[in-house]
Amino acid sequence: MLDLVPLWAAILALAVFMYVLLDGFDLGVGMLFLLRRDSGERNLMINSVAPVWDFNETWLVLGGGLFAVFPFAFAIIVPAVYFTILFMLFRLIFRGVAFEFREVIGARKWLWDGAFGVGSLIATFAQGCVLGMFSFRAFRFRDASTSARAGAGSHRFRCWWVSG
Repeated sequence: MLDLVPLWAAILALAVFMYVLLDGFDLGVGMLFLLRRDSGERNLMINSVAPVWDFNETWLVLGGGLFAVFPFAFAIIVPAVYFTILFMLFRLIFRGVAFEFREVIGARKWLWDGAFGVGSLIATFAQGCVLGMFSFRAFRFRDASTSARAGAGSHRFRCWWVSG
């Protein structure tokens, strides 16, 4: 029988890589937004991001694939980073609203420009916190014969919390 776990792991890894690569551009422009005061420069920055804005956010949808393909990993990872991910998603939504509303006639452009910059900064910080949890082993996977099955694959994992 064909084992689809490595294939799905590769697809999810590609999705995360593409999200980091493509949305890193948007987040970087958003953070640089805070350093520019000239309206013409800010408009140029927004116009450089606008053609690829929606495409960059679609990579987040594949993150939901973690639930469908690896439910046991999802059950371990998401509760560990739930509030950080929730905070990041609210900031990403806030950025999108600011990105669209800054062009509305009669809108307080300075308010939406600041919201776009701060939303980008906080979303980047939250993503760094999640990466730090993985890097500093806030949770670990180890082989264990007594744990539940991880998705459709033949691998078994158990999670131990690492105490300070």
